[in-house]
Amino acid sequence: MDESSIGVRIRRFRGKALTQRQLADQAGVSVDLVRKLEQGGRQTASIASLQKLARALDVDISDLIGKRHGIPSGNPDAGIVAIRRALTPVDDLLGEVPEEEAVSLDDGRRAVDYAWGAYWAGRYELLTTILPASLTQLRATVHSARNGTVAPANELLARMCWVTGCTLVHLGHTDPAFLAIRQALAAAERGDDPLLLATIRGSVAWQLLVQGRYDESRRVALRAATDLEPAGEVQAAHLSAYGSLVLQGATAAGRAQNVPEALSLVEAASEIALRIGGDRQDYETYFGPSQVVMQTVDVNVSSERYPEALAAAKEMPANSGLPQASRARHLADTAVALTRTGQHQRALDALLNAERVGGVDWIKYQSLPRHIVSELLDHDRRVPLRAFARRIGVNT
Repeated sequence: MDESSIGVRIRRFRGKALTQRQLADQAGVSVDLVRKLEQGGRQTASIASLQKLARALDVDISDLIGKRHGIPSGNPDAGIVAIRRALTPVDDLLGEVPEEEAVSLDDGRRAVDYAWGAYWAGRYELLTTILPASLTQLRATVHSARNGTVAPANELLARMCWVTGCTLVHLGHTDPAFLAIRQALAAAERGDDPLLLATIRGSVAWQLLVQGRYDESRRVALRAATDLEPAGEVQAAHLSAYGSLVLQGATAAGRAQNVPEALSLVEAASEIALRIGGDRQDYETYFGPSQVVMQTVDVNVSSERYPEALAAAKEMPANSGLPQASRARHLADTAVALTRTGQHQRALDALLNAERVGGVDWIKYQSLPRHIVSELLDHDRRVPLRAFARRIGVNT
């Protein structure tokens, strides 16, 4: 069996502490699933099942699916360790305030916009080279801010901490990611933009989702949505922020297998998207008809409703306003549904398209395509699939 497979990791973490049946009982999954994963009969399972197994094994899901990454470069001022150091400064304990590193608000905005552009392009390695210094500089900018610059400086720091947290999630480092998003939230609270604050609360909900804390994720998202619920005529950016929070609640409900609530929230988000009339990007977040379709597919895939997922995917607008990383992820979700309905060639086509759209930097740090390819190899050993498998690090 592939030593990097989920089954090998489950067996290693289970050790002698739990039998397969005990693990299955504690996780609330079938013993047949545990047995097939460990024996290689299945290469992956639904996200919800993997989260349950991870909790029962008392490990992070990143450890279970092999998603945690380092970015070795030889540069001590770049990489995961450097980001951690930038997130946990001790200047106050040393009596030091590095004001000489402060940047102007205009330079800070350019740095933040550049970082978010790199994020939505899936360029996580590039981000690990620019985030450490950017965090330090913007924190210094906040320290040196006076009067009218205090709120905008904090908002810039909030946005940079936010993109840091999102990047760390994709690299599998959920603990420092959560530290970053809480710092983003704290900075946004010192700002003066309620829509930014609400949207970052939505990102907190997303991180809780990634950690498998589905009920908390749903509650955080929907409480933020309630606080932002529009009354009367409001700007499109307000509607977009509100709709995004409702959709985040839908995704969390879907991961918790509460499909009726998830679909009800999706329908509510769809009505907001129709009211807006198209796809928008506000506060580093995308919302509109395309995002509603994407999350509808996600809800159905996570609840193993694969025909419904494929039917929803057909509704994706031809000129989707999704960023490339989101479009690639949507294609990977669609590939899952195609694989599980026996449409193996179409699944491979979707994965190849995801690779093209997301780019080599994006796919390098995605575990889902690797798991799908492992399943496809059980049905297809032809050259195109094997070549793709080798490109993304799957043993053939």
